[in-house]
Order: sequence, then C-alpha cells, then structure tokens
Amino acid sequence: MADEKAGTRLTAWVRGHVQGVGFRWWTRARALELGLVGSASNLRDGRVEVIAEGPREACERLLELLRGPGTPGRVSGVVERWSEPRGGLVGFEER
Repeated sequence: MADEKAGTRLTAWVRGHVQGVGFRWWTRARALELGLVGSASNLRDGRVEVIAEGPREACERLLELLRGPGTPGRVSGVVERWSEPRGGLVGFEER
C-alpha cells in the first residue's frame, strides 16, 4: 500500500452539462477545502477533467462530491483513474 503521507492522484472525467455553469470554479473551491492540489480543465468534447493530488481520503471525498447532487450544471457520469502522485502541483487551477 502507498505511503499515506505521499497521498494519491485522482484523475476524473466528468460528463454532462458541466461547461459554462461554474463547475470548474465549484470543483476548485471543494478541492481547496479538502486541502488538495491540482486542476479542473474543460475538454473539447464537453467534459471536465479534474486532477487532484493529496490524501486518499480527501480525493475520495472530492469524487463523492463530483458525483453528488450539489454540483453546478448536470453531471451524467464520472470516470476515475487512480495513480501515484506526480508532485509539482501548487494550489488548484481552473484551466
């Protein structure tokens, strides 16, 4: 098992009506509340890609929030991938 202090990297692709509705701003606010670093980026196909690094528990909570009823817009699905943290991220950016 990975060292808990090192944390993990969550990459999530969120589909639905998630662009132009404040979704990236909302995701950034939730990630910062959870102490995560990373980014939320609009993709050309209409999805938002969320990259977050930090403690596994905090990343899992962010994933729950992305799938939950309180998001801006309308989320129709979230696909996630877990990997080792790469580091080098500072703050949480909207791209």
